[in-house]
Amino acid sequence: MFTKILIANRGEIACRVILTARKMGIQTVAVYSDADKDARHVALADEAVNIGPAPSRESYLVADKIIAACKATGAQAVHPGYGFLSENAGFAKRVEEEGIVFIGPKHYSIAAMGDKIESKKLAGKAGVNCIPGVNDAIETAEAAVEIAKSIGYPVMIKASAGGGGKGLRVAFNDKEAFEGFTSCRNEARNSFGDDRVFIEKFVEEPRHIEIQLIGDSQGNVIYLNERECSIQRRHQKVIEEAPSPFITDATRKAMGEQAVQLARAVKYQSAGTVEFVVGKDQSFYFLEMNTRLQVEHPVTECITGLDLVELMIRVAAGEALPLTQAEVKREGWAIECRINAEDPFRNFLPSTGRLVRFQPPKETMFASDTSQWQGVRVDTGVQDGGEIPMFYDSMIAKLIVHGKDRLDAIAKMREALNGFVIRGISSNIPFQAALLAHPKFVAGDFNTGFIAENYGKGFSAADVPHDDPQLLTALAAYVQRRVLARASGLSGQLAGHGVKVGDDFVVIALGAGGQNQPQPVSVTDFQAVSGSSAIQVGSRRYDICSNWHLGSVRIRGTVNGQSFTAQVERGGPGAALKNPLAIRVAHNGTQLDAMVLSPRAAELHALMPHKAPPDMSRFVLSPMPGLLVEVSVQPGQKVQAGERVAVIEAMKMENVLFASADGVVAKVMANKGESLTVDQPIVEFA
Repeated sequence: MFTKILIANRGEIACRVILTARKMGIQTVAVYSDADKDARHVALADEAVNIGPAPSRESYLVADKIIAACKATGAQAVHPGYGFLSENAGFAKRVEEEGIVFIGPKHYSIAAMGDKIESKKLAGKAGVNCIPGVNDAIETAEAAVEIAKSIGYPVMIKASAGGGGKGLRVAFNDKEAFEGFTSCRNEARNSFGDDRVFIEKFVEEPRHIEIQLIGDSQGNVIYLNERECSIQRRHQKVIEEAPSPFITDATRKAMGEQAVQLARAVKYQSAGTVEFVVGKDQSFYFLEMNTRLQVEHPVTECITGLDLVELMIRVAAGEALPLTQAEVKREGWAIECRINAEDPFRNFLPSTGRLVRFQPPKETMFASDTSQWQGVRVDTGVQDGGEIPMFYDSMIAKLIVHGKDRLDAIAKMREALNGFVIRGISSNIPFQAALLAHPKFVAGDFNTGFIAENYGKGFSAADVPHDDPQLLTALAAYVQRRVLARASGLSGQLAGHGVKVGDDFVVIALGAGGQNQPQPVSVTDFQAVSGSSAIQVGSRRYDICSNWHLGSVRIRGTVNGQSFTAQVERGGPGAALKNPLAIRVAHNGTQLDAMVLSPRAAELHALMPHKAPPDMSRFVLSPMPGLLVEVSVQPGQKVQAGERVAVIEAMKMENVLFASADGVVAKVMANKGESLTVDQPIVEFA
């Protein structure tokens, strides 16, 4: 067994590998860019080596620097994680030639499966079902349009070296095929250094289901059940689960056996995943093979009780698999939510910056520990006060739960999301909460078009209906009563002018229009020691008991005898809510911003004028933090609605800004290469 390994990656997957290596008594070496010098994976590893500037093409993608770090530290093996160089056959070969073990498949297996064009041909020869399409690289956008028309729309345009949703577009007409081809080539060139693109038929209403497998150097290959990955947004997975609520035992067996056939055909050693697109009639077709550890591997670990990272390391060291196909377990139900640094209320644009607060829910399962199940696990590469840089992908953490069945897992995930505190940047937690509450998701009735169909016009607060909205009002009143109780107990108050707390309040919900209809609320039976109160909202009574204390974001307790977890924050300087009278309550993905006032204060507040926000319609604003890579207009230029104005790049994604109306450019207010903040003006129109 190895005594020291180097992890050629960053973020949560680097931390994940370090934990298993530590369990196995193996020392670890982290590599890091200038942007990651204070990152969690650097602190966790036994040693760390700086490999260059922040952009990945100058650090994490430079094979020479990784190999030099191995030699300098004496690392005997390299674990590539996922992304970056994990599926680069040239890198795997170089590592092997330098006498270092690559903890992954052999370079010839990566080469055979890493090229999506060649892999389809090979899969067909191995007896695996394949989708119709043109598997040769396409040279021009015009040729792409002709090929798309010959196959028949819709078509999928894919970069040969793509992955993680990069270099992939679906086209429903000639215009989309032309533009999609160009975007795919650009993204593929920037992300993978390989701009080859091919086209295949897009199967409508498909399921995306993948088979996890692992092989050893003795020729043994087994499959470890399937993962359901159909909940995707723009071809990037959002929620994954194992097993699938859709496929039958017969389909599972047939898919698994075909995946093993393909692995044997390329002499596969290590963990790998064969992805299939599955029709509603249980027909399935080969999509691609990922010759690495998948982001969503924890859900497979939960239902099988296996540590996949440990198996990868043992296989790389020459050991045989410790189990047979017949011994593979499938127990309980696991779900993973990808917690991303993006703002779901601003069309999921990337959100970068400092994590002012990062408080995950309490863990009862842990990466690398296969003895604890039926609980909550958090895999992350960040920590309180850490920075989310613009140079890498948007994933902050993976939240994993394991339940006795699917409904139990969904309930556990909803509660865990309620307790996941992230401040300083935006996250997609409200969106995840909405998905988990959607009746079709709960019923298992969905396909890869689920998000596009249900949230095609974007995501808003209205998309997260709360099953008991008055509970949020009650919680706001409860929190304000606790605040006033503390204020009334402060010493040194002027005689006759101390804080007096009544039972009656008015809750005014704040919204885009300024404020909404006041809601009378009473708070009685307040007990400061036990933290209990009876809150009356309309005809509903809520008996709330909690040991919550001021300053804590997470509030836990019981409502009418049922346990709950929510988040509460008070406004003021430095808070997300600038209004010092406001309280924000978040529960099950729904957020309420409200003022809780005395009846007299509410009367006076109604007389206050509403201040309208400034008119910014003449400006093109940056919708997110990012790098301005292109300004397409000049002062004095006439621009039509829909015309390209600028391009911003963040977290490996290219975002094009278009003019919303006809106009003349008065001023260009930002320069190419500049780092932009949210809502920073780029162009002003006359």
